[in-house]
Amino acid sequence: MRSSDLLRLIALAAIWGASFLFMRVIAPVLGALWTAEVRVGLAGIVLLAMMLFTQRAMNFRQNWKSFLILGTVNSALPFALYSYAALSIPAGYSAIVNATSPLWGALMGALFLGEQLTLRKMAGMAVGVAGVAFLVRLGPVEFSSKLVLAVFACVGATVCYAIVGVYTKKKLSAITPMQMATGSQVGAGVVLLPFLPLVPVQGEITTTIAIVSVALALLCSAVAYLIYFRLMANVGPTKALTVTFLIPLFALLWGYLFLHETITLNTAIGCAFVVLATWLVVFQPVKKSVELAA
Repeated sequence: MRSSDLLRLIALAAIWGASFLFMRVIAPVLGALWTAEVRVGLAGIVLLAMMLFTQRAMNFRQNWKSFLILGTVNSALPFALYSYAALSIPAGYSAIVNATSPLWGALMGALFLGEQLTLRKMAGMAVGVAGVAFLVRLGPVEFSSKLVLAVFACVGATVCYAIVGVYTKKKLSAITPMQMATGSQVGAGVVLLPFLPLVPVQGEITTTIAIVSVALALLCSAVAYLIYFRLMANVGPTKALTVTFLIPLFALLWGYLFLHETITLNTAIGCAFVVLATWLVVFQPVKKSVELAA
């Protein structure tokens, strides 16, 4: 991997790690749905403007149903669930559970795409579940029903990402990555809009809340997508997925530095279990074929 791509990888992990910090700041004020709407709405506007500026077609007439489905499952639901979790648990918890996304992706791939569920992948899933369970039961946050619900919300978000992976492979092969990124944010904004009057803002929108909201939308969605797709093009999807290993580390670091969240030995152990599980699932050993001379 070139040094420029390594820097992109680290920057992306730092940005996505910060998203959990930003949600911890915004969600208690705006509430879960408004936090999600602000994120996807602003990001969608910026990405759509970029598509128009670069004269790339969105083809809304042909793709609007796909954009709504993609927006709902890839952005609206996960962002709302993570925002809900941010009301109760530290940023590091959400990021660690988020790192289990490839585990659910492997399971969905086996169920719906005919991909092989190897012993290594099953071991990875078991280790990942053990890591999350360890974190929930023995982590620094007191065990409670709120904690369990928040963690289940994060798990629900990762399952959404896994479902999107299957849907994308089966239905969206003709749609470009930038169309998917833009369409998912716009679609999510449309899907969340009708529910906003039911959930009024919970607190005062200060300058800090406004700045952090813009950073969550523009930096953690719009800019992050651009970095991620560039990374995918340069190093391929497998190496780009290694960002998953780094996100919890940055989320823990940002939470510790800016929100004074506690990092205990049990937190580190739970994080290590989940990172190991992700590695077991993402990086499958390459079988070397031996050719026999005739």
